[in-house]
Amino acid sequence: MSTAPAVSPPTTTTADAQRSHNEGHGRRLTAAFEALEAFPALAESRNRLLRLVSAEQPSTSDVVNAVESDVALVISVLRLANQVDGKTRGRVESVVQAVEVLSPDAVQSLATRARTFDFFERSAVWDAAPERFRLHAIATQRAADRLATEIGYPHRDRIMVTALLHDIGKLVLVHAYPGYPQQVHATARTPEERIHRERRELGVDHALVGGVLARRWGLPKGIASVIERHHADDATDEAALVRLADMLAHYAQGGPVSPTELLKTARVIGLGPTELRTVMYDLPYPTQGRARHVDPCPLSTREVEVLKRLAEGKVYKQIALELSLSTSTVRTHLHNIYGKLGAVDRAQAVLMASERGWL
Repeated sequence: MSTAPAVSPPTTTTADAQRSHNEGHGRRLTAAFEALEAFPALAESRNRLLRLVSAEQPSTSDVVNAVESDVALVISVLRLANQVDGKTRGRVESVVQAVEVLSPDAVQSLATRARTFDFFERSAVWDAAPERFRLHAIATQRAADRLATEIGYPHRDRIMVTALLHDIGKLVLVHAYPGYPQQVHATARTPEERIHRERRELGVDHALVGGVLARRWGLPKGIASVIERHHADDATDEAALVRLADMLAHYAQGGPVSPTELLKTARVIGLGPTELRTVMYDLPYPTQGRARHVDPCPLSTREVEVLKRLAEGKVYKQIALELSLSTSTVRTHLHNIYGKLGAVDRAQAVLMASERGWL
């Protein structure tokens, strides 16, 4: 009597194991992407924004600054602005543009609905992660703005966004992998060492994941690309600027950075050792950067020219001579300037115009 041959149990091949690993990896990241929908704004940031937009005549500049101080608010405002039908749909790259596209009521409604986080009232979901993340994001934003001033970078409003959001991929990895960042980074100290550890341990890094998240949110391709490439060895243009700003933020906060990588990246954006030393010296101090042109200027081109010369300490006759005007015309321009700005004298007019970035 013959017996049927024994059937061997199915074996798991290396390809099957890899497929299973990738699927598990994908599920983790997808769940983390969804969790980021609930990322909270700092309570103080949200409250300040609400006070501003509730005012009778809210200042565009103040509203922009309030939004730009918080990662969650920037994300919410940009996402909403990029969903508005019209020629700007999917092309809003800065908070300045977003505030122009959205009505004050829309910004107020968005801020009212925002989830919040308070350092003194921890939640089980986020613990202190939002505050740690915000501190480094703001430090990088400030470093990027300082670098933009140093090299005369033209897209200052956009870099305030890309620098603030450069590490959003880390928030995804925090949710996807319980051992992130402590166990994944282990003994890695510099930004370069940490990114290599992520690639080796996880198969992805926070920059790549951040770019995917930005696209998932419907943010413009330019923003997603900078986030994705800010740790690339061959990063150029704004990605290189943000990479350098990230290193400088670590430096300003007492973290270790590689002098070689600092200099190499600085040279990519056109900075030499002398200029880089100046920036590094300035960063720990609350120095005032160049004013930003956010609020629309009510003055004519000629009125701005007159006020600029007044700010330089020139008298009516000098201004009239330089602009080929009569002294009485200069006086008329100044009278109009005071009326448009609501200023009582030349000193107040100069101060108001300077603060708003019109001079």
